Amino acid sequence: MARTEYYDDPHAPEPNSMVVAASAVVTDEHGRILLQRRRDNGLWALPGGGMDLTDSLPGTAVREVKEETGLDVEITGLVGTYTDPKHVIEYGDGEVRRQFNVCFTARITGGAPAISDESTELRFVEPAGLAVLPMHHTQRLRIRHFLEHRTAPYLG
Repeated sequence: MARTEYYDDPHAPEPNSMVVAASAVVTDEHGRILLQRRRDNGLWALPGGGMDLTDSLPGTAVREVKEETGLDVEITGLVGTYTDPKHVIEYGDGEVRRQFNVCFTARITGGAPAISDESTELRFVEPAGLAVLPMHHTQRLRIRHFLEHRTAPYLG
């Protein structure tokens, strides 16, 4: 299903749903960040997705990382909350969502990298290599906040 992300765009459609979601900055032993190339829009992104009614937010991040990358992770911290009403996501089925995303940090505890039906490629990326990858700016914001090693999570 196609996905189009808008940010501060006066031509963006009006949202018709709100989704609680979690994402994770997963790093390897070399400090590289795990990214997936999304199948629905071709952009690179952190693994993450919507919370199920039976999930906690940290549990959502753990589940989504496993589903999207094949890796088992343990949550190690909090990057921040991302609730900007200017960010709207439109799907091909007519859903236009606002997303309440909580972004965590995580470390790998097991599993093996595997592409899911939501991605076309997985890659561990050096921070210096992030700038050349096509990525929505809301993903870059989360990664930037992670790389800043903030003393407190971003609240936005």
